[in-house]
Amino acid sequence: MNERSVRIAILVAALGYFVDIYDLLLFSIVRVQSLTDLGVSALKVQEVGIHLLNVQMIGMLLGGIFWGILGDKKGRISVLMGSILLYSLANILNGFVQTVGQYEVLRFIAGVGLAGELGAGITLVSEIMGKRERGYGTMIVAGVGVLGAVAAALVAGMVHWRTAYFIGGGMGLSLLLLRIGVLESGMFQKQGEDVSRGNLLLLFKTPARIVRYLACIFVGLPTWFVVGVLIVQSPEFGKHMGIVGVTAGGAIMATYSGIAVGDFISGWLSQFLQSRRKVIALFLALTAILILLFTRSSGLSLAGFYGLCFTLGIAVGYWALFVINAAEQFGTNIRATVTTTAPNFVRGAVPLLNTAFLAIMKPYGMMAAAQIVGLGTVIIAVISLLVLRETYGVDLDYVEQ
Repeated sequence: MNERSVRIAILVAALGYFVDIYDLLLFSIVRVQSLTDLGVSALKVQEVGIHLLNVQMIGMLLGGIFWGILGDKKGRISVLMGSILLYSLANILNGFVQTVGQYEVLRFIAGVGLAGELGAGITLVSEIMGKRERGYGTMIVAGVGVLGAVAAALVAGMVHWRTAYFIGGGMGLSLLLLRIGVLESGMFQKQGEDVSRGNLLLLFKTPARIVRYLACIFVGLPTWFVVGVLIVQSPEFGKHMGIVGVTAGGAIMATYSGIAVGDFISGWLSQFLQSRRKVIALFLALTAILILLFTRSSGLSLAGFYGLCFTLGIAVGYWALFVINAAEQFGTNIRATVTTTAPNFVRGAVPLLNTAFLAIMKPYGMMAAAQIVGLGTVIIAVISLLVLRETYGVDLDYVEQ
């Protein structure tokens, strides 16, 4: 594939992920304002907000399976554009909701749509780039994409929450105009008709393959513990720390700015050290340290709190490596399935993480619960990393039997 086609594919994948993250995090940013406008009492905002976030994540979990299988059966481009269309329309409709019930349905549909873009984009980019350079491509996709959260926070701070949803949906629909310049993966196209594509059973054919697939998922758990528990509930954590003025939008903007930095640093380091595993291990260690710091902090200024969120973002900014590592672990005929389901199963684990957090919080308190669950995810991720093979520079042009 020529250099221009590769650049266009990276651009579309990066911008698609930018809008994906914008729409994904927008609900968390406007959670309090939107639920209050819909008549939810102040005492119920946290409970209802967690429920709606869980519904959205369940949609992403199911959507990950759907889009992943479709990506291996019909192609990476069909999923990339189909998911953008679905989540864009769903988020426009989010701007019209009048009841919590309507909000619930549309957050689920949006979740299904949001599940496809990242996996399809990373699969496409990893297959069209050289095996020694593809880390740079996925670094750009993830690093640029996560800045969508910063854009969401800025937009939500300037316009009404309904308008913020309209803007997100409009940006997504405008991306569809770029489809004409994106070419399909050559690896996908040259597979023979006798190859079994998108067959979930292939992932469970042998115990070793099952363990490898689960390990791909578990490595990413700390990232979404930080985002889905600590940062989404940052107003409540800030209040517990005695900090005045903490908003979800401010915390998300600070954290995702850090994640963008972390994605670029981890991506560059993996290319420099020629290792995915070493860099992920380094970032997991940093994540553990910062979870401890976050859960033991008190008396911080507002700027200090947001600075801590930014640093936490850097620590969990190995997301790009997590996704490309999943893509590199499996053959072309189930690569989109793995690359799409793995990040969405991590996101889909947020309801379980929230349930564990709330259950432990009742007897032990908010900070102890966050510390126990957070460090638990890091331990699981480290054990999973030990199971996975090093994939830097491996040839991806093969199929699973």
